[in-house]
Amino acid sequence: MKLAKAKRVKPTVPVAASVIRLTPEHTLQRAAKRFLTGPQTRCPKCDSTYVGREPAFIHCRLCGKLARIADAPLELQELWEIRSGLRIAS
Repeated sequence: MKLAKAKRVKPTVPVAASVIRLTPEHTLQRAAKRFLTGPQTRCPKCDSTYVGREPAFIHCRLCGKLARIADAPLELQELWEIRSGLRIAS
């Protein structure tokens, strides 16, 4: 049995990096994409209704997505995780 020859690939030259200026408008646009405006009953990724509501997150039980609620305090989330046994109090 004869082995096939490997193709020789010419190395490519990397393209020069571009600089993105972070303005307040750009930061707010990125934050708007990351956070939910309020608690929802559907997953933003897979549109499933099999979601669990946490104090600061919506947790999809089907795909595993954790979507952050914009104005929810993380202190309440931490207390909820400690009381639920998901985190060990230190």
